[in-house]
Amino acid sequence: MLNSSQIQLIECPRDAIQGIGGFIPTGKKITYINELVASGLFDYIDFGSFVSPKAVPQLADTVEVLEGLEKGKTKLLAIVANERGAQAASVLEKIDYLGYPFSISETFQQRNANSSVDESFERVKGICDLIQGNKQELVVYISMAFGNPYGDLWHEDLVIEWMDRLSTLGIKRFSIADTTSEASADAISSLYRLVAKEFPNTDLSLHLHARVEEALLKVEAGYNAGCRRFEGAFLGYGGCPFAKDDLVGNIPMELLLDRFEKGNVEQHVKLMDAFQTMIRHGAI
Repeated sequence: MLNSSQIQLIECPRDAIQGIGGFIPTGKKITYINELVASGLFDYIDFGSFVSPKAVPQLADTVEVLEGLEKGKTKLLAIVANERGAQAASVLEKIDYLGYPFSISETFQQRNANSSVDESFERVKGICDLIQGNKQELVVYISMAFGNPYGDLWHEDLVIEWMDRLSTLGIKRFSIADTTSEASADAISSLYRLVAKEFPNTDLSLHLHARVEEALLKVEAGYNAGCRRFEGAFLGYGGCPFAKDDLVGNIPMELLLDRFEKGNVEQHVKLMDAFQTMIRHGAI
């Protein structure tokens, strides 16, 4: 029988808005994210990133957005792609988690962070050293965890190999990410069970991308495999702009809220309306 208190949900407005063309005014982002915080429905919120504003101009105002956020019980996470970004984020006490996208696909790691996988490992090591002793924790996203569209080498043992190496750095929280919607429901079940078995003392989440008709099937596969922490974004918006041209969106947060009986319909509708208002009038 479902116990909704056992389920943790991570809302990802950063992932949802990073690819939107027209710049969304800072105040509108603050208003929306504060509504997410106030709802109390989310374990943490992926709100922004410390990456090059030339690469992701929509998130150039992350510091200003953070200044306007009201900290409740909900934790805040920001994405970093290198030590420079981690240094900027590490001094901001409102941020609880830094998220690092670690791709096991060489092609995507170059496209996303201009580094090889081995170089990315060294960056993670540097970031761990940088935040040692402060209250922030590093979350490593294993991106392209279910394969890639580039023909790069992939198998489940490769995921385990890199997670094992990263664990030696003290990483205790991983997000298993299906960056370009390569995973079938069977693949999600298989890999999650394997990872959970190999790393029983690690906090795990699933960051899945899916077409609408496949979203619930993939969520069920993760849940039945033992996952109790899921990431998503309202209306299924989002996807990494450096992945490929034909992006597949996030798991719709409203689907996760409904499936795991979090909140009520009025809350869900209010937050969906708030998201639509933010992006509809983004350039006004």
